[in-house]
Amino acid sequence: MDLLFFKKSFPTLKRLGVIFIIMVGVGYFLMKPKDRLPVYNPADVNPRLVDPSIKHIKNHHKIADFSLINQNGEVITQEDYKDKIYVADFFFTRCQTICPIMTNNMAKLQAHFKDDDHIRFLSHSVTPVMDSIPVLRAYADRMGVIDGKWNLVTGDKKDIYDLARKSYMAVLDEGDGGVQDFIHTEQFILVDKKKQIRGYYDGTKAEDIARIIKDIAILEKE
Repeated sequence: MDLLFFKKSFPTLKRLGVIFIIMVGVGYFLMKPKDRLPVYNPADVNPRLVDPSIKHIKNHHKIADFSLINQNGEVITQEDYKDKIYVADFFFTRCQTICPIMTNNMAKLQAHFKDDDHIRFLSHSVTPVMDSIPVLRAYADRMGVIDGKWNLVTGDKKDIYDLARKSYMAVLDEGDGGVQDFIHTEQFILVDKKKQIRGYYDGTKAEDIARIIKDIAILEKE
């Protein structure tokens, strides 16, 4: 009797077992923590990098609007980066130390994401008076910059330095953007489609460039 009951019940038990395994698998997938990058606000960053005027901000920090000029003499604003993920940095064309390494690494990122229309790059000159449009154009040609993909920008020095300190939080030293002020940083900053900072990287290190590639892939899934 018991054996007969078992034989009749076995198909049902088997189906229930399969359903149970599927439900466990689905539950694990739903509960598994998703890869997600942090959103950086002034309160989350090394205080030495944060301008005193924004230290109180704990949420909703975004890159401020800007209007700068690129290597082709075109006005570049936030609209050119609307709904784009981008990597920003600060450089100058006469730099002979970290900037060539950073620019070469940015070029590697550009090559990796060449066919991905969601990704852009933005390099700000910290010596905008010397880095005129013709100088930037020559530098862009030498470094393999793809127009429309990567903008090298010049403009008002105070505006650029305010962006570095108050938007990107990329500079350790304080200053007013005046004649004697000078910033020099190896930071690459990853910005998402909402103009939020999602990562900081050493633009001179190969391992950090690999990390940017990985992190951009995570952002694209958000």
